[in-house]
Amino acid sequence: MGLVGVPENGNGETGISLALGSKNKYRRMDSELTEDDDDYLREKRKSTTRKYVLACAVFASLNNVLLGYDVGVMSGAVIFIQEDLKITDVQVEVLIGILSIISLLGSLAGGKTSDVLGRKWTMALAALVFQIGAAVMTIAPSFEILMIGRILAGVGIGLGVMIAPVYIAEISPTIARGSLTSFPEIFINVGILLGYVSNYAFSGLSVHISWRVMLAVGILPSVIVGFALFIIPESPRWLVMQNRVEEARLVLLKTNEDEKEVEERLKEILVAAGMSNGEKYDEKPVWRELLSPSPPLLRMLVTGFGIQCFQQITGIDATVYYSPEIFKQAGIENNSKLLAATVAVGITKTVFILFAIFLIDKLGRKPLLYVSTIGMTVCLFSLALGQTLLGKGELNIALTILSVCGNVAFFSVGLGPVCWVLTSEIFPLRLRAQAAALGAVGNRVCSGLVAMSFLSVSHKITVGGTFFIFSFISAFAVLFVYKFVPETKGKSLEQIELLFKNELDWQESEIELGDAEQLVDKQ
Repeated sequence: MGLVGVPENGNGETGISLALGSKNKYRRMDSELTEDDDDYLREKRKSTTRKYVLACAVFASLNNVLLGYDVGVMSGAVIFIQEDLKITDVQVEVLIGILSIISLLGSLAGGKTSDVLGRKWTMALAALVFQIGAAVMTIAPSFEILMIGRILAGVGIGLGVMIAPVYIAEISPTIARGSLTSFPEIFINVGILLGYVSNYAFSGLSVHISWRVMLAVGILPSVIVGFALFIIPESPRWLVMQNRVEEARLVLLKTNEDEKEVEERLKEILVAAGMSNGEKYDEKPVWRELLSPSPPLLRMLVTGFGIQCFQQITGIDATVYYSPEIFKQAGIENNSKLLAATVAVGITKTVFILFAIFLIDKLGRKPLLYVSTIGMTVCLFSLALGQTLLGKGELNIALTILSVCGNVAFFSVGLGPVCWVLTSEIFPLRLRAQAAALGAVGNRVCSGLVAMSFLSVSHKITVGGTFFIFSFISAFAVLFVYKFVPETKGKSLEQIELLFKNELDWQESEIELGDAEQLVDKQ
């Protein structure tokens, strides 16, 4: 890139070069910098870039703490809400499940909103709407007011859940995209754990106050999001779509270690956005493409929508929301012990998500999905057997805790984070936000259906029978991964589109792309 008019310092380096820590190919003859200095500057830029991208991923994921916290805290808070407001089991199911159903409205709106306002300000809107909803729930004097707050919180969560992985995928360098895009799921787990801890910490307060304090604590992460907006940049791919190419280049310079890679990525984004020499060509509206998809886009939609649905219909929300009820069926009666057992579930879920961070860009997405879905199938089946064949007692308690913790552990290793990574990677740039929003809608609908029906279904066919169904669905998820999910590790977002151009012969297309990448790297 030309740096005409940029002043040099005394060593012949431009201010921009030093700020970025990049290697300066052209030096003045009197330059005193040695090759060791160049290496130092390169390493300094790498370190600065990695820290900056990491900070962006962390701040973008904070909204997901809200979803996790809600899932965790409601599992315990509902015990006190039911006692304080005198609500029925059906009202409990509606209260818990309505957030997932309503959040689909936020996710649906999020696709279009993020294309208009940008990824960054959509995250801000999500935090604001959730804050209002959480405040209403905290002061709610009745079930009806509590539901109004719950609906607002659901819209905010829906916005945040769909936009965070899209934003992170669009700012991340290819080599670390999988790990960074799994951050939203990590923060969901952190939120769940915080919710469980909050339940345990405030359970000693009066019935009228305890659940209100539990819900009020959830406002804090969304406040931090407001401060984060002053640090994180807008998505470079969204900037290109707005014809703000130079701004996009500056963001890419901050988030990529190599200037050559910046120009290559910018060219790919320009092509993907349908731009040539800074001018867009006209295409049919996004909604029309999604309603009448081409064969490659149809395959993308099946993969993205399918993996989002399987993430929820395998019963993870039933395991997490209703873990106190499951443990009670096994024989744990004391409320404090029930909440302590749920803390163990939260710790397990959070710890095992760390394995996904380190492995997703090394082993790949598909191997982790295989390990996850197979492991979940085994744990769900053992939980069903224990609840069906063993009565209340120490043996069933031990098996239930082991099975529940095993299920959330395998979920966190693969299906939990990889689901969001895939749906943020596989869609073309023009369609990415709104297509990812459709996937999030499927996720939220399935989550709501599970959360709102678990108690009723388990009363009809027992808890064991319900988990037999979940184990069967989980086994089917293994087949879905084999048939419909490609490996996207190590490919740019623009290269991933090519995987869907061919029929579902993933292996052949991945080898071809891998060979092409090696040729490029050797140049």
